[in-house]
Amino acid sequence: MSKGTVVLAYSGGLDTSCILVWLKEQGFDVITYMANIGQEEDFEAAQKKAESLGAKKVYIEDLRAEFVEDFIWPSVQGNAIYEDRYLLGTAIARPCIARRQVEIARKEGANFVSHGATGKGNDQIRFELTCYALYPEVKIIAPWRIPDFYNRFKGRTDLMEYAQKHGIPVPVTPKAPWSMDANLMHISYESGILENPKSQAPVDLYLMTKSPQDSPNTPDELEIEFKNGVPIMVTNMKEGQSKTSPLDIFSYLNEIGGKHGVGRIDIVENRFIGMKSRGIYETPGGTILLAAHLDIETFTMDKEVRRIKQGLGIKFSELVYNGFWYSPECEFVRHCIAKSQENVEGKVQLSVFKGHIYILGRESPKSLYNEELVSMDVQGDYDPCDASGFIRINAVRLREHNRLQGFSNSN
Repeated sequence: MSKGTVVLAYSGGLDTSCILVWLKEQGFDVITYMANIGQEEDFEAAQKKAESLGAKKVYIEDLRAEFVEDFIWPSVQGNAIYEDRYLLGTAIARPCIARRQVEIARKEGANFVSHGATGKGNDQIRFELTCYALYPEVKIIAPWRIPDFYNRFKGRTDLMEYAQKHGIPVPVTPKAPWSMDANLMHISYESGILENPKSQAPVDLYLMTKSPQDSPNTPDELEIEFKNGVPIMVTNMKEGQSKTSPLDIFSYLNEIGGKHGVGRIDIVENRFIGMKSRGIYETPGGTILLAAHLDIETFTMDKEVRRIKQGLGIKFSELVYNGFWYSPECEFVRHCIAKSQENVEGKVQLSVFKGHIYILGRESPKSLYNEELVSMDVQGDYDPCDASGFIRINAVRLREHNRLQGFSNSN
């Protein structure tokens, strides 16, 4: 008798194929679910593999457009960047994947969901917090946290032996000595030989970007048009080629950024679970958009509003990294950020060349830049004498500090 139906987030790889068979051994009916979020994958082969291993049903969902519009665009609006460097490519993909997994579970009347995330990483948290937020009654099976499972499968060799015993097709090409996660936003690399933070990344590791030294010797010049803080058009100014749909815009920026070696970082970051990890990331399109959005935002947003919004962006990044996309506080922060973007509108011209992005110019009907007011050649509606009082008022605090606890006392 079946213990119930479980919807398994399935990759088609060795781990989740073994988990599929293991779940069936435990007495569950298994529905597999694969999300297409822009990774290179043979989805047809994965579907056939899941069916051959006894999956009751196989879902393959194309989520690329909603990934861009519902998850990448809010991150662009927020200038989302974790610990000053990581553009959150994996972190924003997890709630997108888990949201559809929960929708399938509800549709199929499944009481269980399962995933192949390890017990040491962030992804288990991101997947499960999303599932619990959107389907409070759901039960989660996380094999890599179940002693019977992780004691049985202590490494890749154990998984390979299990696969051979149960007729699970095993990889015929050697596994790279690191783990990789890819989507439309980025590719991340970690583990294996990369766990030594001193070890330099092999030159053949990068799949999404060219090495800057091997990139073209002529730049691409782009114009990116924004409305409400998100791009609505990208135009190659030399070729005259334009993209207007969200998916096409982001894919094209990935293509141009990758061609010029933009968006590579090698960092040690703080996982939510309490340990540091080394990660290498390629985020070409996201890196271009961050530079362009920062520029048009500063051009069109009030100084004090932007200062508050910067703090919200940091908070948003931490919430997303830690798995709280579907939390009331993250919803509130996203709403505030979206409000701040109402006048973030205009065009940014930039050059992409040899791993770098160079801003060339910008224009906006909502600009707060007053050329006459700021000009050194035109007086404008400004009396320079007013600056004397402004400076004296701001100096009151400094003079009093020096009088009472002066810098001279510490010398």
